[in-house]
Amino acid sequence: MKSKLLFASLVTGALPLFACADWPQYRGPTSDGITAEKMPSPWPAGGPKVLWKNPVGAGFGSFAVKGGKAWYLADADGQDACYSIDLKTGKELWSAKFGKSIVDGNGNGPRSTPVIDGDKVYALGTWLKLACFNAADGKVVWLHDLAAEFSGQTKTGGIKEWGSASSPVVEGDLVIVAGGGAGQAFMAFDKATGKVAWKNGDDKITHATPLPATIQGVRQAIFFMQSGLVALEPKTGERLWQYKFPFSVSTAASPVVSGDIVYCSAGYGVGGGACKISKTGDKFSATEIWRTPGKTINHWSTPVLIDGHLYGLFGFKEHKTEPLKCIELATGKEVWSQPGFGQGQVILVDGKLVVQGDQGQLVLVEPSPAGYKEISRCQPLVGKAWGFPAYTDGILLYRTNQQMAALQVAAEK
Repeated sequence: MKSKLLFASLVTGALPLFACADWPQYRGPTSDGITAEKMPSPWPAGGPKVLWKNPVGAGFGSFAVKGGKAWYLADADGQDACYSIDLKTGKELWSAKFGKSIVDGNGNGPRSTPVIDGDKVYALGTWLKLACFNAADGKVVWLHDLAAEFSGQTKTGGIKEWGSASSPVVEGDLVIVAGGGAGQAFMAFDKATGKVAWKNGDDKITHATPLPATIQGVRQAIFFMQSGLVALEPKTGERLWQYKFPFSVSTAASPVVSGDIVYCSAGYGVGGGACKISKTGDKFSATEIWRTPGKTINHWSTPVLIDGHLYGLFGFKEHKTEPLKCIELATGKEVWSQPGFGQGQVILVDGKLVVQGDQGQLVLVEPSPAGYKEISRCQPLVGKAWGFPAYTDGILLYRTNQQMAALQVAAEK
């Protein structure tokens, strides 16, 4: 009977399970900044209804959202703290400190995003403390200090100035991160017990969050290290391929994958590039297809991909003015550019771009290589808005370094 009901629900589209998708990790359900969950447009005049607006501790990470609750990191009296809140009310459910935070002239607090998986929350802090919390009450299940236990790279260039911004990745039974010292730059831990599953590599880390993806039929975790792109087999840590790419000062945007093409970009004069991944037998190789030194720069904003085009905020330290651009992935050619956003972030919801400017503005844009087409605009928050927004259950959740808010974009279910 259950099977028949499931089949009928799939046919009619009536099964509540598929009415919305959680946003459980950095850059959403599939780590690419994209969700197919429905979102009406245009927005009402003045913007969607603000469900709640709260002050928030300093930080630049995003949210993990599941089952009507959200988790995020913020500064709490000089400590990294993981918070759990009710999505619809903003009420704090619990908080847990787990390591020293950062005080920096450009902004204080943790930069990474937790992951919710099952009934556990995983977070990687400013100085490479990896913690597993009970999602229900914030109790620490296990914790590793990568600096103390694994000669962690807290003194690596870029990290020593601004702390780590990389978020953990959960793949199957493992939590995968980068940050250990010689012979253990890449690490995987059993997500239930915290036991080391594998470790290897001497690569120096960056601020970029690794991307889980499937290329040539093989699941892999793609890290953006100071040596360039490094792809590992998630279960074993085996190195599958590498694409050498320049590093200068800091690399913070994640890679983007489209079929067998992988795009990456960095600031400080580095620019963008793309490589094609080939597989012969069980051997992989990466071949560069284009490079734009000093151009096509994503500083810390990772673009989204739709129909062969990248849409994102491209520029370097162009606060308030950095443009939204459309870039052809196959060639790196700039198709169009629209200034006025700054170093914010972009996600794709129901086929529409939600562009978060770095001053807290939210702009709904139709993605098309034909040109820039703005649909709606609002600004519920002020402050530095450098982290990604999250969208689930019809609610858009976002923050600055001063405030956070939830907007009821779609009708309540």
